[in-house]
Amino acid sequence: MTTAKKASSPTGDPFLLTPGPLTTSPSVKEAMLHDYGSRDNTFIELNANMLESLINIVNGQGTHVSVPLQGSGSFVVEAMIGNFVPADGKVLILVNGAYGKRIVKMCDYYKRHYIVQETPEDVPVDAVQLDKTLAANADITHVVVVYCETTSGILNPLKKVSDVVAKHKRGLLIDAMSAFGALPLDTKEITFDAVVASSNKCLEGAPGLGFCIASESAMVKTEGNSPSLVLDLYDQWRAMQKTKQWRFTPPTHVILAFAQAIKEFEAEGNVSGRGGRYRDNHAVLISGMRDMGFKTLLPDALQAPIIVTFHMPTNPEFDFDQFYDGLRDQGYVIYPGKLTVANSFRIGCIGRLGKEQMEGALGAIKGMVETFGISQISYD
Repeated sequence: MTTAKKASSPTGDPFLLTPGPLTTSPSVKEAMLHDYGSRDNTFIELNANMLESLINIVNGQGTHVSVPLQGSGSFVVEAMIGNFVPADGKVLILVNGAYGKRIVKMCDYYKRHYIVQETPEDVPVDAVQLDKTLAANADITHVVVVYCETTSGILNPLKKVSDVVAKHKRGLLIDAMSAFGALPLDTKEITFDAVVASSNKCLEGAPGLGFCIASESAMVKTEGNSPSLVLDLYDQWRAMQKTKQWRFTPPTHVILAFAQAIKEFEAEGNVSGRGGRYRDNHAVLISGMRDMGFKTLLPDALQAPIIVTFHMPTNPEFDFDQFYDGLRDQGYVIYPGKLTVANSFRIGCIGRLGKEQMEGALGAIKGMVETFGISQISYD
């Protein structure tokens, strides 16, 4: 049996090969060891710099604004829906995974009118059908798409979707939770009303902070739309313009970590540098897993370098719970599948991970396969 050496991050934790939370650098963790008052001038300046950096990532200087929000990514996705889709609006939701379905549920809660255009979890959203649907439904005001649907790891055709939505003069809302900071998203290429993401994905901060980047012209029109006080992005934006402060207690320690994470993101080369490392991780992972006989759900052309879904082997000796626990004991945490189309598991490529960690995880996986007495991965 091949036994992988027990691995750990520099702070002694297992490596998280998951969709988030993720492994973070020691310096990001250390940034949280300080206490700041929310009205402290240093904190106010740090917060302003953070918001400016987010706008810079999408090349939105002078045309776009960024608004932070307490909570996980789903908080700010829900805020986007509640703010940008008015009560008399109608949204077309492009669904090919669990996160698109969650947006449908949000619309149900807020009683927003919607149409669902769904494709299977292993099929990209359909821009051709989108064109037809918008042409046939003049009452649709907005379209929502998930950039990288982490249910499967599939990359949706954002540019095609954006072009179709712009052609029909509707508003585009983007859930870029698992893509922001690693995949291109430039306001000069993609026309959108709003995009949302969070601190703890490809920007490698701590969980607890979401943010919305919106065209200022679209943000202005959201006044009075929000059905929630705490999720009112317009009110948060206006309050920060006036006072430079959060309306309610900010997650100060998370923001300190995020500010440090953004510095490290910029030092790595921004989107091209961060995305390049993830692509390298993804290449090492897929090559190694295929060498062992594992099959990916998606063809390479549809696979984003964020998280990879693998079909569950049908070998009777393969036990996923033991597989998961055995990898965890060796310092690598993977993720169960979330598909309805196939029995699967997922391995992430993002966070503070590199070639060494990916190869270490592959060694641990090979060892677990040998432990089961499996000589060849099979799919009956």
